[in-house]
Amino acid sequence: MTKREEYELKTEQLIMPLIEKNNFELVDVEYVKEAGNWFLRAYIDKEGGITVDDCALISRALSELLDQKDFIPDAYILEVSSPGLGRQLKKDKHFARSIGEKVEIKLYKAINKQKDFDGILKDFDEDKLVIELENGKTVEITRADIAMVRLALDF
Repeated sequence: MTKREEYELKTEQLIMPLIEKNNFELVDVEYVKEAGNWFLRAYIDKEGGITVDDCALISRALSELLDQKDFIPDAYILEVSSPGLGRQLKKDKHFARSIGEKVEIKLYKAINKQKDFDGILKDFDEDKLVIELENGKTVEITRADIAMVRLALDF
């Protein structure tokens, strides 16, 4: 387990009681370095959408717990926010909730000279995603080849 994965897992364990107490959903936790700074991000949601006050409530409580446990030696910025409309899908529960929704998929390497796919998520399992393209064709994409999947935004 990498340092990043360890910090994300420990943070999930700290935040889950707060999430459950407030009837929220934990969408994801990530520990990433951007522009020279480390960020610990928790994405939360609830039925009807998350508010700024909800994010502040969880942020204050989580910040106190992180200060008490002090398992991240690096300086980092804590952010608690909504996953947004074009949210990434990472976990099986995200895929299950998004069956029938339009998704954008970006691959690490091209399949038939194509790295980007848009389509309706039809099915998934631990090894692959199945999407239906605009032309009606069905494509199976190996999950190990996927760099990113997110809900597509149509305006």
